[in-house]
Amino acid sequence: MTTENFDSVQSLEERILGGLDAEQREVASTLNGPLCVLAGAGTGKTRAITHRIAYGVHSGVYSPQRLLAVTFTARAAAEMRSRLRDLGVGNVQARTFHAAALRQLQFFWPQAVGGTLPNLLDHKAQMIAEASRRLRLSTDRASIRDLASEIEWAKVSMLTPANYLENAQDRGTPGGFDLTAVARVFQSYEDVKTDRNVIDFEDVLLITVGILQEDQKVAATVREQYRHFVVDEYQDVSPLQQRLLELWLGGRDELCVVGDASQTIYSFTGASPRHLLGFKAQYPDASVVKLIRDYRSTPQVVKLANDLLAARRSGGPVADSAWATPLQLVAQRPSGPVPQFTECSDDEAEAATAAAKIRELLDAGTPASQIAILFRTNGQSEAYEQALAAAGIGYQLRGGERFFARKEVRDAILQLRAATRAVAETATPEPLGQLVRDIVASLGYTEAPPHNGGALRERWESLAALVALADELVQVRGGNFGLADFVNELQERSLAQHAPTVQGVTLASLHAAKGLEWDAVFLVGLSEGLMPISFADTPEAVDEERRLLYVGITRAREHLALSWSTARTPGGRANRKPSRFLDGLRPNSVASSSTRGKGPAPRRKAATPATCRVCGSMLASGAERKVGRCNDCPPSYEEQTFDALRQWRKEIALAAEVPAFVVFTDATLTAIAEAKPSTLEELAALAGVGPAKLERYGEDVLRVLVESSIL
Repeated sequence: MTTENFDSVQSLEERILGGLDAEQREVASTLNGPLCVLAGAGTGKTRAITHRIAYGVHSGVYSPQRLLAVTFTARAAAEMRSRLRDLGVGNVQARTFHAAALRQLQFFWPQAVGGTLPNLLDHKAQMIAEASRRLRLSTDRASIRDLASEIEWAKVSMLTPANYLENAQDRGTPGGFDLTAVARVFQSYEDVKTDRNVIDFEDVLLITVGILQEDQKVAATVREQYRHFVVDEYQDVSPLQQRLLELWLGGRDELCVVGDASQTIYSFTGASPRHLLGFKAQYPDASVVKLIRDYRSTPQVVKLANDLLAARRSGGPVADSAWATPLQLVAQRPSGPVPQFTECSDDEAEAATAAAKIRELLDAGTPASQIAILFRTNGQSEAYEQALAAAGIGYQLRGGERFFARKEVRDAILQLRAATRAVAETATPEPLGQLVRDIVASLGYTEAPPHNGGALRERWESLAALVALADELVQVRGGNFGLADFVNELQERSLAQHAPTVQGVTLASLHAAKGLEWDAVFLVGLSEGLMPISFADTPEAVDEERRLLYVGITRAREHLALSWSTARTPGGRANRKPSRFLDGLRPNSVASSSTRGKGPAPRRKAATPATCRVCGSMLASGAERKVGRCNDCPPSYEEQTFDALRQWRKEIALAAEVPAFVVFTDATLTAIAEAKPSTLEELAALAGVGPAKLERYGEDVLRVLVESSIL
């Protein structure tokens, strides 16, 4: 190698790989063969894979036109394309599975099928309503929504109306209908689509799979076009998407997958992490790299996230695999504030408490756009919308009106586009940021925000977001990034719904928060019945709820607040309990709801586990829940320890002239023997050991445990 070539290689490596940590660098420099990247939350997975693509293209290993990067949302694909452009490889395709399949289907339909591709159905509701009417079934909006979700699950699971029934026996009663009725609606829905000559989003994948399976010429053309594949969020792949990926590959192994089984939260849509977890088995020669350095969150937030997963009981859907050994994140940021746990009297008080804390953060300098309130269901948002409005705090509801659909945004883009020709003819145009400010000023933009709220403030925030985006892009893309480039960027972002940051507290469901992050996160409504949700009635479903909370925790960079209320309405019965997932995470006492955050709350006993820690089955009795193990599973204590505790209990009971169970029940004694607590705090965490018994017997129990272990 010549000195000149050596210098160019060094320059390339420094330019593309220089800012990566050791594990990210390993990902980015492993360019050939199967590669599995297990990437924890906040570990820079997108950075690693985009630098891998850029390094491969710039070094000549990849042809940019022959590499396809696939992810699961249009927003994520747009973000990936933006990063690739910043790295000088903007001609690499980054698409969702559906977008990539639709592009291929549009191209190959005339030769593979003939005629014109049917129209694409945006929403299923109308068609499902008609399908139900044909069967004389009574439906409402909620049941139609549930039926649509069930049909989507069936299709991405590669089921048909003919074999749905035999493969859906554990699906309950979608939309309130028995499975036979659902199968009939499924078939009727397919008939309606045929009559209307339309296809849905799942059909796009199914038909593409069918063409690639049946038409070897088309398959060969696609495989010639794409030589290398990168799949992000691989834990969310469905059986149908996996089949499409296999057909794209055609037996080759130039595949890089990235994912984290601990962030699998879309099982209800057919997503499954088994392909990620089984990647090494499918490709024995695959390289596996773990990204565990968390650059997003403080050590305090990272510890809480790790502890939440560490408390997970065995018995998940893939209990003998990486499900049982989640990635342990290692925080890279400086220390920050301890996560706050707050108990409130009712939902209204909880919302008011969150609003008050948000006001404190705003006053201390945290931007509103860097604060989020996350909840389990969208129905919980109303109380927080009202509380923030009452406190004079702006907010945006994620999943509400889309940014690029707002009138002021559409007007601004029109004016920016109209100004591009005049700017192009100007010898020395103003910097982009100032140009954008001048153009949108006619629509109501000013440097300082309006003092009042409402529609005027929302309009200003939309325009301010465009101005801020212009400043950001100039900084990233360089001084040559002009107005025409900015308009093109807005057009692409509009198609992908990749909205810029808007000033305002974000309200979002935990599912909608996936892939996002904020400086401060408020996790609200963390009570039994909401987290885990009441219909999570299997170990697998409860496990997914835990992962959902994990996703929520790992959205926070610095400030994290977790709260729950004991009653739904003011003055209502206080029969709610904090989520079982907080057991062992929250302190023994929290802010009292009865005094609206003033003074200590009465000590609450940690909720007992709902699943057996050995086999994962649901625990049926109070005794089983105390022990944390079902009666059919063998005990894990040592015989001499249990015998020593029973002998001690007998002596205490005789001396006090009370039955032995008054001292401790057999279930509590078993729990002590199995847990072997070494401190009073650990002993206090066990079910059946209240404050009085801890004070009366705590030291004796610890002594017995120590002495029995010496024998």
